[in-house]
Amino acid sequence: MIVRRAVAVLAGSVVLMTASISTFAQGTSIPRNWHLLSYDKDSVLGIGAEKAYKELLKGKKSTPVVVAVIDSGIDTTHEDLKSILWTNPKEIPGNNIDDDGNGYVDDIHGWNFLGGKDGRSVKEASDEATREYLRYRRIYGNPDSTMDRSSREYAYWQKLVEKVVKPTSQYKASYRTMTKLHDNMLKCANILTTYLKQDDFNGPRLDSIETTDQDVMVAKNFMTRLLQSTGEQNVAYLDFKSEFEEYIDDLKKKAERADEGEVDKRKEIVGDNTDDINDKYYGNNDVMGEFAFHGTHVSGIIAAARNNNVGIDGVADNVRIMAVKVVPDGDERDKDVALGIRYAVDNGAKVINMSFGKGFSPNKDWVDDAIKYAESKGVLLIHAAGNDASDNDVVDNFPSAHYNDHSRATNVITVGASGAGRRTSKVANFSNYGKTEVDLFAPGVQIYSTVPGGNKYGSASGTSMAAPVVTGVAALVLSYYPSLTAQQLKMVLEKSVSPLTDSMVTKPGTEEKVPFSSLSVTGGIVNAYNALQLADSMVNGDKKKGKPKLQPVKKG
Repeated sequence: MIVRRAVAVLAGSVVLMTASISTFAQGTSIPRNWHLLSYDKDSVLGIGAEKAYKELLKGKKSTPVVVAVIDSGIDTTHEDLKSILWTNPKEIPGNNIDDDGNGYVDDIHGWNFLGGKDGRSVKEASDEATREYLRYRRIYGNPDSTMDRSSREYAYWQKLVEKVVKPTSQYKASYRTMTKLHDNMLKCANILTTYLKQDDFNGPRLDSIETTDQDVMVAKNFMTRLLQSTGEQNVAYLDFKSEFEEYIDDLKKKAERADEGEVDKRKEIVGDNTDDINDKYYGNNDVMGEFAFHGTHVSGIIAAARNNNVGIDGVADNVRIMAVKVVPDGDERDKDVALGIRYAVDNGAKVINMSFGKGFSPNKDWVDDAIKYAESKGVLLIHAAGNDASDNDVVDNFPSAHYNDHSRATNVITVGASGAGRRTSKVANFSNYGKTEVDLFAPGVQIYSTVPGGNKYGSASGTSMAAPVVTGVAALVLSYYPSLTAQQLKMVLEKSVSPLTDSMVTKPGTEEKVPFSSLSVTGGIVNAYNALQLADSMVNGDKKKGKPKLQPVKKG
């Protein structure tokens, strides 16, 4: 599920809410492209991509790699993306004929599994827990009295009740509290903008205020505490306000959802049988639609056109992005995810980015089969770990590398989010983690990338941003070493991480200090420079004595 980050100050204490997207302004001390930089040259915990281009790749030729972005859609008109989009070579644009016979008419740049024949798309959808809760209630009437309390089904029902019913009253209370907080924020902001004679301000600007006006000082103290609660440097008020209002709107939806039922219009718009995986030829070719922020941002991180003197540079320099739209404003359906993976594989994707996730997966077998299909075709899947500050070794996060038959996929990498490490935390305070279920970390805080609507750019945070950094590195390595299998590519990425040597970090969601190595399988941050060195050694052999020298980050 794509959720938004907000920070609430309640009863005098700071409460950090989980995050996926954050448009908070970036501190001036950290470059916008910090995730592409390196620790030894730039003192930020980036991936060393710029260093790799200068020192390892100059003069070398690469092979195009098709990367599928299974997400909310992509702005195909964006100046930094339109030149790197995958185009179906077997399809004639606009003739309303399925030229390649794959069942999807005019799928020029990909496919929209949320679309209808009339051109519309599903925008909002319920979370999976709510859908399951309502499904059980429809089937059993009163599951608490009709189900065998010793059965696995009843245990599952109780899990749904815990997730849906009990939090509803909390959401309602939080909504009321946050609405009052929002009103106070607006009053304080009005006082401060009048005093400062400007519409926006940040922490340093507030610090400069010295006055005997008590109203201004009270407003200053209130807003300072509110902005500091983000944990980020130099957060701008207007960016915070926008994010906070999105959070309040999300709270309202959650407070009403269990009472009102499902909110999406799937049946009306798409018209497929959601219970039949074989009913697969639905949707339309509008891969952008009206909800493309997330997928557009992700795509730019992976492969925004490099060295074109506009906007940003993506991680990889020879990629074709295939758009597969399955993620609404709400939880994606297992059926769409499974068919999206199969569509991407069948149309030539070698790496698939999946910056989404949820806590329930009622048709996990369908997704498992699709991952196994990708595995058989040599396709690597990169998945976001989630943004609940949870331990994935304990809490479910789907799709999962674990199959229902208890075996494990060899072609899935799960990614947590790290920070720049310069005036910011090394581990994102919202990131999920897990010594066995999260493979590695990647930059995921204040990542500047493409956004839809008129060639725009903006910053966002989340494991949703960390995953495409890894996808970009995977595509970069594969483009220069195309003989690598999915399993070899996964090994290269994991064996070449930059470990935070002896570094103690704050475990997300707590105040506990733990070794960074305890938060993932590899205990490190993805490193493009190291990965390219290791891939070259694997493919071409060591032409120099010894193995490539990996570059751990020293404690500090």
